[in-house]
Amino acid sequence: MPDEGRRREPLRILVTGGAGFIGSHVADAYVAAGHEVRVLDDLSSGDRENVPAAATLHEADIRSPEAARLIVDHRIQILSHHAAQMDVRRSTADPGFDADVNIRGTLNLLEACVEAGTRQVIFASTGGAIYGEHDELELPSTEAQPTRPLSPYGVGKLACEHYLYYYQQQHGLAATCLRYANVYGERQNPHGEAGVVAIFLQRLLAGERPTINGDGGQTRDYVYVSDVVRANMAALGREGYGIFNVGTARETSVTELYEVLRRAVGVPTEPLFGPAKPGEQRRSSIDPDLGRRELGLPPPLPLEDGIARTTEWFRARSARSALDDAPSTD
Repeated sequence: MPDEGRRREPLRILVTGGAGFIGSHVADAYVAAGHEVRVLDDLSSGDRENVPAAATLHEADIRSPEAARLIVDHRIQILSHHAAQMDVRRSTADPGFDADVNIRGTLNLLEACVEAGTRQVIFASTGGAIYGEHDELELPSTEAQPTRPLSPYGVGKLACEHYLYYYQQQHGLAATCLRYANVYGERQNPHGEAGVVAIFLQRLLAGERPTINGDGGQTRDYVYVSDVVRANMAALGREGYGIFNVGTARETSVTELYEVLRRAVGVPTEPLFGPAKPGEQRRSSIDPDLGRRELGLPPPLPLEDGIARTTEWFRARSARSALDDAPSTD
């Protein structure tokens, strides 16, 4: 179980990618717990409106000297590292760029952590891309299973986990790697390559027909963002080195997901079907049991409940956008 006493101590925390979907929710939780929170984000995909009002935003690239100086100058105690190049297709098209951001950028931060005397790094890793293909008997994937990533993105995340183990052993920098399943929820970007829940919801609410790539039988493990936030809170202050899956152990096909979304929106819209993405992983789900045992995490929110909450947020955002776009009568 996590050390509750240590977690109540106000900490100086830096959340990289804290203007983005997941990072901003994590930053919110840290602020609510009374910690001093700074956010590092280059705003290439994040939105400054997502940053908590009580947090300080620093606009910089994680590869930059400015990012490193921020950690050192403010004597950051906890690094919550969510900033990343997260487009799997781009990583395949340009592995060098992916490695430059995700590996070199991470190393830039870790070197600064050593200089600053940082206590712990909580690293946003991937459970969807890091395990690769496994057969039915191997699903859901556990942390003990072989890692066979099929994309440079997954390879880079795995490399960062190994670097974190090195820094923990060599420098005493505690590291907790959280392998996220496919995260969905409020604030998810419907314009990126990832985030099928946000993409489908935006189109359904606009009266459009979403496109399913391939036959729709490919499966993923969809975890609600609040469960990811709980994992980050539970990991706060953990010593040593650890890897934990953050998922639901439930496989959901794209067609099954679409039906849940269609019912939540309340429309009869049938999807379109397009060509499959080249090299797309067929099946994925991850076992969160280790995190429940060692971090004291509760069972994850059921998919239908998380989708209902997410739908209401997107519906409200759509209504606000319609009001903003309405012509003035003045």
